[in-house]
Amino acid sequence: MALWLIRIFFIIVSVIIGFQVGSNYNNPFLGMTLAFVISSFVAFFEYITKKISLRGLSSAVFGFLLGILLARIMMGVLGLLRIKDEVLIETLNTIFLMVFAYIGLVLGLRGQDEFHLVIPYVQFKKQQQYQDIILLDTSVIIDGRIVDIIKTGFIEARFFVPRFILKEIQIISDSQDPIKRQRGQRGLEILKTLQGLPDVELKIHEQEVEGRLDTDAKLVKLGQLLDARVMTTDYNLNRVAALQKVKVLNINELSETLKPVLLPGERFSLKLIREGKEYNQAVGYLDDGTMVVVENARWLIGKTVKVEVTSILQSPSGRIIFTKVVQ
Repeated sequence: MALWLIRIFFIIVSVIIGFQVGSNYNNPFLGMTLAFVISSFVAFFEYITKKISLRGLSSAVFGFLLGILLARIMMGVLGLLRIKDEVLIETLNTIFLMVFAYIGLVLGLRGQDEFHLVIPYVQFKKQQQYQDIILLDTSVIIDGRIVDIIKTGFIEARFFVPRFILKEIQIISDSQDPIKRQRGQRGLEILKTLQGLPDVELKIHEQEVEGRLDTDAKLVKLGQLLDARVMTTDYNLNRVAALQKVKVLNINELSETLKPVLLPGERFSLKLIREGKEYNQAVGYLDDGTMVVVENARWLIGKTVKVEVTSILQSPSGRIIFTKVVQ
């Protein structure tokens, strides 16, 4: 609403200035018409470029000052043309000042969390309790374990959910497939839970990413732009982000790291659930989901037995522990 008021105010002021300028040429109506058309075009151009704008008060101030600076530069260039009509020069100077100051101010007001200049490596960041930024992927939101991880207090950062990620979750929650719909609704509930956690800063990041990119590519691009980490459970996204030098927090990798270490020779009790792939094997699972294969134990399926670790296989999908029954 504030931006629309600024747009309307800009057009009204432009029309008034157009009337005064037109009066100098004995044609105030033409001045008003041209001022209205030009100011409306500028406001429309600013509106259609809102997806590439940034946010923050400091960005707004900087954008306003940059607009004035550009207007002064244009005035200086105009002075080199040696135009003798002082009224025309004053009119053009006023137009330059209004247009560039307006565009700079509005772009600043619509800023996100950093104001990136055309000049490389110049950034202005908001002073927050936490400076680190973590972007949440669709998979990690639906997974839900992020709530328990944040509650432990091991991660202190600002959590951002990009608008395109939220849109993807909403599409999933409206799916005709009951399984997908349930997953999407779970994701929305997780976000609501995160917003209710004390000392947790969770924001919807409005900045759009240019180009016809898929969701993963947009997330990686945004991670580069904000110098942020991406939290996910998606193995493919993990690889793509790593190749583009974007730091990734993979909850599945964290889960694997925190699993208890079992060495050959250690013994523990295990309930056998089903048959294994090989002849006469039985399979059970630890509390953390690790698969345990027991040799020569097919006839013991459904019972709890004591087993001894013989070897451990680390695969891309996780660890598999091979054991044998002990008496």
